[in-house]
Amino acid sequence: MEKNEIFVTYGRDGYALTKELLARVNIEELLPRKDAHIVLKPNLVVAQTPENGATTHPSIVIATIEFLQEKGYSHIQIVESAWVGDSTKRGFEVNGYYDISKQYGVPLIDVKDDVYEKKTFDGITMEISSVIVKSDFLISLPVLKGHCQTLMTCSLKNMKGCLSDSSKRLFHSLGLHKPIAALNALRCADLTIVDSLNGDLDFEEGGNPVQTDRMFIARDPVLCDTFGANLLGFSPDDVAYIPLAAQYGVGSTDLQKAIITPLREPTVGVMAQPTGAVAHLARYVQPDRACSACYGNLIHALKRIEEEGKLSLVEKGICIGQGYRGKESCDHKGIGSCTCGFMQSQKGCPPSAKEMEDFLLNRF
Repeated sequence: MEKNEIFVTYGRDGYALTKELLARVNIEELLPRKDAHIVLKPNLVVAQTPENGATTHPSIVIATIEFLQEKGYSHIQIVESAWVGDSTKRGFEVNGYYDISKQYGVPLIDVKDDVYEKKTFDGITMEISSVIVKSDFLISLPVLKGHCQTLMTCSLKNMKGCLSDSSKRLFHSLGLHKPIAALNALRCADLTIVDSLNGDLDFEEGGNPVQTDRMFIARDPVLCDTFGANLLGFSPDDVAYIPLAAQYGVGSTDLQKAIITPLREPTVGVMAQPTGAVAHLARYVQPDRACSACYGNLIHALKRIEEEGKLSLVEKGICIGQGYRGKESCDHKGIGSCTCGFMQSQKGCPPSAKEMEDFLLNRF
C-alpha cells in the first residue's frame, strides 16, 4: 500500500470490513520485524458504546488484533485516554476491552496512568504517553465524526488521546489546531483504519449517530483527514489543523494525487452530512479556550433545554473556557470553575449537563 492510497469499503460488519481493508496492506513490507512494538489507538473519548456514534466499534479492534497475530506479530498493546473528566477504564469496561485483552493477550494501557515524555515542536511543549513515543508502529482506529470546536475529528485529532490531561488542557488554551498539528509532527499514525459506520456527524460525544456504513484505510493521516473532511462536506482549510499538519510535513492534502479505490458499492443512498444542529446551539456560547468535556456538557445542556422548548429563555453569550480565569462579569453567565469570578457562575470542572441546564434556567 502506497502513501497516497486510500481504500474504501461499505457495509455494517465492522469485523469483516476491517479484515477486507487490512488485506490490501502488505504489513510485512511496512513492518518487517515480527517483534515490533505495535500500538492500537481507538477512540474512547467517553464511556459509551459505539451505537451512540462516538466510539470505535470493538469488532474493528478485534479484527485488527487477529490480523496482526495471524501474521506473527505478538507485541501488541491497546492505548487510549478518555477526555478530561471521564474515565478511560469505564470506557474499556463498557466496550468489553478487558475481555478482549484477556482473550488475545493484548495489554490495555490507560494513558492517564502512563508516564510521559516531554516533547516540543514549533514552540509547543507537551507530555506524550511514553508507550506511544516508544512504539514502532501506531495504528489509529478513529471514528469519523463531527466536533463542536474543530468541525470534525479523525486520524490527526485522535492522537490527542495520547496526551496527559494537563497537556490536553494546554491544547485547548492554545486553540487546538496548532497543537494538534504539532503533536502529529512529533508522532502520528503509521496506519489509520477509520470507523465511519455510524458516527455522529455533528458532535464528538455522540447522541445522534448517522448510519453511513463505511470504512476506509490510509497510511497518510493528513490525506486520510482531508478525505474524511471531504466526505463531511468540508474543505481541508475549514479544519485548520489539517493544512497545518501538511505544512509541518506530516502528509499531503492533495486529493487530486490520491489513489482512492472503492472495494464495494455503497449500501446507503445519498451519504448524510452534518446537520448544523451543534452549530445552532453553539450560537449561545462565547467560548475562550474551552476544554472539550466542559463544552460538550454545555452543548448537551442546551440540547435538553431546546427539547423542553425553553431555549428562548436562555440568554446568548454564555461564557466558558480557560480564557475567563481571573475575570469578572455582570452581564453574562459563566460555566465551569474558570468563570468562578463571575457574579453568576456554575462551578465544576466540568459541571454536569444537568447542573448546567438547571443553572441556565435558574432552577435553584
